[in-house]
Amino acid sequence: MTVLAVILSGGCAYLLGSLNFAIIVSRLFFGKDIRSFGSGNAGMTNILRTFGKPAAAAVLAGDVLKGTCSVLLGKLFFTLLAPQVGVLFGAYLAAAGAILGHLFPLYFGFKGGKGVSVATGAIIAIEPMIVAGLLVVFLAVIFASRIVSLASITVAALYPVFTFLYFTFFDREYGHPWLNTLFAAILGGLVIYMHRANIQRLRNGTEYKFGQNKKK
Repeated sequence: MTVLAVILSGGCAYLLGSLNFAIIVSRLFFGKDIRSFGSGNAGMTNILRTFGKPAAAAVLAGDVLKGTCSVLLGKLFFTLLAPQVGVLFGAYLAAAGAILGHLFPLYFGFKGGKGVSVATGAIIAIEPMIVAGLLVVFLAVIFASRIVSLASITVAALYPVFTFLYFTFFDREYGHPWLNTLFAAILGGLVIYMHRANIQRLRNGTEYKFGQNKKK
């Protein structure tokens, strides 16, 4: 039954994650593919720059929700089919599946977004308090730099740190802070990997800042 729980958790999460709302919204409401505009990334930030705030809000809500739903399904499958393994394993497995689906969507040629919003939704379902701490950091970096990618990379790098601190000092129910930290590092690593082009632009000083004029 454990194998079935793994297949269902990972598989359903990947299929949910493949519902890339940036592509869906841009095609459904604007008749265009967001991947042909701006940075070419199928994510909320590129939608915001290209189609405005209402479209970006819809994409953000959809991507966060699919991350949360994926984790809740993962917990459910492991609760019903493999309770001896623990629901947290199912949660992290589903989170990884949802992020991979977002990065490499089955329905859209395996070219998706960078996973920040869906990862946020997944972490909300795993432990909301960690999200609260990461949100403070995210907003602080945005305020100081006006660079979304820098804020995203920063919180992805700090996610395993916050996870270790939380499960070591505040929530000992699961008793495996190092295991939780390992899972968090994998998820954070996926997000950072998808920002490798942004990292290069940050090094070159050419990364986009909110409020600056677009390059000709």
